[in-house]
Amino acid sequence: MSKQSREPERLAYSINEAVRVSSLARSTIYRHIRAKRLELVRVGGRSLIPAAALHRLVRGEG
Repeated sequence: MSKQSREPERLAYSINEAVRVSSLARSTIYRHIRAKRLELVRVGGRSLIPAAALHRLVRGEG
């Protein structure tokens, strides 16, 4: 019997990761950030999108 390894739940995505996992264009991601429909946080020089914010946007709640 093999154990399945589970990755921990993502807390945030880089812009590139958000583009990949959401299937949205980079320009669409930036447009939502500028319109304040998608949260962007800066941590140590990195720009990150909280996973919960991306999920809300994709569900149409953003």
